[in-house]
Amino acid sequence: MPRIPAIHTENATGPAKPLLEGVESNLGFVPNIMRTMVHSPAILRGYLAFSNALSEGNLSPKFRQQVALAVSEVSDCEYCLAAHSAIGRSLGLSAEAIEDSRKGDSINPKEAVVLAFARKVIENRGWVADGDVAKLRKVGFSQSDIVELIANISLTLFTNYFNHVAKTEVDFPAVSKLETRV
Repeated sequence: MPRIPAIHTENATGPAKPLLEGVESNLGFVPNIMRTMVHSPAILRGYLAFSNALSEGNLSPKFRQQVALAVSEVSDCEYCLAAHSAIGRSLGLSAEAIEDSRKGDSINPKEAVVLAFARKVIENRGWVADGDVAKLRKVGFSQSDIVELIANISLTLFTNYFNHVAKTEVDFPAVSKLETRV
């Protein structure tokens, strides 16, 4: 049961209502995380603005979902794992790619380095070695790409923690636990 209840658009008042209507207009529905964030319209506006800004970056939409899956697996966020798996599938990620991403791996060597890095950032609370960043550069990640990666990791970590505290009700198809947690 949610600790912080989601607000349905029809029950929203003040600045919350047009925000939820805008999300519904853009996505076709309002995910529970956003219906919960809107308790503070400033937070939902900030989340949407940060997410939209990242969508204009160098990292592809599909790869941003892979990063979100790697981060959400380490954080054990049921909501985000379900959401990013569904979004990833809609962008063409296979079931194998979704599972590999959750494990911080990929058949693509460049992606594998980046996803392992994302997991390491979360596992070590941001403390990574010079060699970890050098590996990103070695596979062709620019300064801009590294900065964007950190931002994508941070946005996902925010949503992971938000969902843990709020106990947001999952409104995407559930995903199973990995057989072996990595």
